[in-house]
Amino acid sequence: MDELELLEDLVREYSPSGSERAAVREFVRIARTFGYATRIDSVGNGIASIGSGRPRIVYLGHIDTVDGELPVHRKGGWLYGRGVVDAKGPLLSALLAGEGFAPPGEFRVVAAVGEEVDSRGARHFLRGPRPDALIAGEPSGWDGVTIGYKGMVRLSATFRGNRTHYSSPTPTAFDRAVDWIALLRGFAATRSGPSPFRSLALKVVGLEGRIDRGHETARITLDLRLPPGLTAKDVVRSIPCEPHGALLEVEEQIDPVEVRRENPVVEGLLAGIRAAEGRPTLWRKGGTSDLNLAVRSWGVPAAAYGPGDARLDHTDRERLSRAELRRSVTVLKTALERIRATVPTPRRPADGV
Repeated sequence: MDELELLEDLVREYSPSGSERAAVREFVRIARTFGYATRIDSVGNGIASIGSGRPRIVYLGHIDTVDGELPVHRKGGWLYGRGVVDAKGPLLSALLAGEGFAPPGEFRVVAAVGEEVDSRGARHFLRGPRPDALIAGEPSGWDGVTIGYKGMVRLSATFRGNRTHYSSPTPTAFDRAVDWIALLRGFAATRSGPSPFRSLALKVVGLEGRIDRGHETARITLDLRLPPGLTAKDVVRSIPCEPHGALLEVEEQIDPVEVRRENPVVEGLLAGIRAAEGRPTLWRKGGTSDLNLAVRSWGVPAAAYGPGDARLDHTDRERLSRAELRRSVTVLKTALERIRATVPTPRRPADGV
């Protein structure tokens, strides 16, 4: 069975967040055929391990997808379907790359659940033993390595007031909500950097309104993307207050991450790309991933890597070619050997990042 057939088996198990069980079982089945020891942990993560001892290298991917099942089909060396790029293709590339991995060292591939919603699978796994090196399984293109992701703050603000005649000079709850958004846009503009990755960005992602007898309620949900140098707590603490006391609720906060170009994982992946006759590109992305959480929790050398065009994430055009999948496997095989030879195995503090 070739690479696309294996990936097709995995992709056909539709796995939106919260419904990953069948896909995890398929991941485990595939992993066993390549000699991995497997298990499913208490929250539903699929875990495949091969080799033993130090260094311990983890490939932390995710098996859940966004909602919206797509027809799964192959055409001209390409596979189409939900999750092909984000992020079952990266997961399969890691399993294929680790086939035959033998001591010294252990390679572990994790098919985490819930990444598209709350990263519950990764958060659970990160409470376990710290490895010596980490690759986050996200699409970067076979010749790209992602070294940075912005942070995120998701918050809601609820504005309440008494209903007045629309001819009154008193602002409505909806007026106050709109004015506060403008205030926040000004706040974000003062934290603008030389590039989108270095700038604070704000999007309104929800807006609800209700009038109940004599009372008005307006509720806004905002998504702020944080550049390196700003922590989520700093941003929440600095958000301008609405003068009439809107009720603020922080729903989620994730710090940004940017790893050093010189760390052994980045160097290993770059070496793998060059060995495959590619010209490496270093990416810094505006989204977030489990790399944000893992670097903060573990402080080990890390980067994100996987086949696929990240611009296709969450779209109806997800597709991955056999050629790219094979190249990424070649890159990862070389990278694993390079990382095994260069990563420090004594426990290191966060300066290893």
